[in-house]
Amino acid sequence: MNVRRSAAVLAAVAVIGAATPAAADPSPSPSPALPSALHGDKDPKYDGVWRQSLALLAQDTVGVEPAAKSVQWLVRQQCADGAFAAYRADPAAACDGSTMVDTNATSAAVQALAALGGHDDVTGKAVRWLKSVQNEDGGWGYAPGGASDTNSTSVVIGALAAAGEQPGGVEKGGKSPYDALLKLALPCGGDDDGAFAFQPDKKGKLFANADATAAGVLGALGKGMVTEAGEKASGTDCAKPGTPGQAAANGAGYLTAALAADGDHLMSALPGAEPQPDFGNTADAVVALAAHGDTGQAEKSVRWLEKNAAAWAAQNGPAAYAQLIFAAHATGTDPRDFGGADLVKQLNATGPAPQAAAAKAGGQDGENAKDAKDAKDAEDSDSVFGVWWYVGVCLVAGIGIGFLFSSGRRKKQQP
Repeated sequence: MNVRRSAAVLAAVAVIGAATPAAADPSPSPSPALPSALHGDKDPKYDGVWRQSLALLAQDTVGVEPAAKSVQWLVRQQCADGAFAAYRADPAAACDGSTMVDTNATSAAVQALAALGGHDDVTGKAVRWLKSVQNEDGGWGYAPGGASDTNSTSVVIGALAAAGEQPGGVEKGGKSPYDALLKLALPCGGDDDGAFAFQPDKKGKLFANADATAAGVLGALGKGMVTEAGEKASGTDCAKPGTPGQAAANGAGYLTAALAADGDHLMSALPGAEPQPDFGNTADAVVALAAHGDTGQAEKSVRWLEKNAAAWAAQNGPAAYAQLIFAAHATGTDPRDFGGADLVKQLNATGPAPQAAAAKAGGQDGENAKDAKDAKDAEDSDSVFGVWWYVGVCLVAGIGIGFLFSSGRRKKQQP
């Protein structure tokens, strides 16, 4: 889950399912006029729906009621068939064959709108579309018809669960999403015990990917981006991943080892780039471990994020703040005092002032009113929003859009 649009970002151009459509111009171009309802101040061409969905979901998670126009903007991005694209500059224009719809944007929108409530017609259409593009192996790729990958399959599972579906009962050709994930789980007995691969390589071989593993753990648990800490896990030995639960346990073990090996955070491993801390994937790993009940390592890693993630979040904007809020929520950390920073205030300042309405999810009216005022003050003073950037078909290490592409502590390149 990240500013992260998922491992699919790199895979897009490799035609294996990506956050950036393979046919799209890989270089960002300034938007002539950003929608006033949109969170973030950078070109939304590749991540508008994704970052808006994460921002709204994070606000709801901390008891803040998003601005009505921000919610309506997201709703209007939906195509008539139920799918969402990364961004549609003119939502009044009908979607057609040239509209690059994708499973990741659609699933993120479902999770956000389901959490906010009152949008059953929108989420219902989106779920029907997701079911219509399910692959024969039970999974999903980034683009309809693309080969199944761990990240896309997992974010769809989160959407199905958020919409009240039983993911295991959503089948194509007798295969469920869990069947697809099990095929992407590495066996025990090697250096990468229990990890998930993003996709098999051209020879069908699986390579460990920390980003995909964080996604796979959540998917195998049937969880979405927002989750509470699960029951404390018992046992860490890798075993044959014959069930979703065991695959999740194996993946959690891999993540725990990877985080501990690099000082409680993950490292990026993009080709040609010097490895550096990967904040987005570390936040995703925290959520996955907490969901599985591995709270010890999750808490160590969220403490690391508290100390080190401020500059990354400010640079990358709304989806980055949302990821940190999800990590804080999963570990019981106060997002309004996250290493001394108020993540809620910072997120609110990236978009329209939220409604100072009755609190949700345990928030307080006073806090919501203050959040709205803070956001309005920031908007009026022309606060500088976090910088969103995208470089060609590769993301600079550590950015994280959805589930950022990395291979964790053991960097193996696919042949």
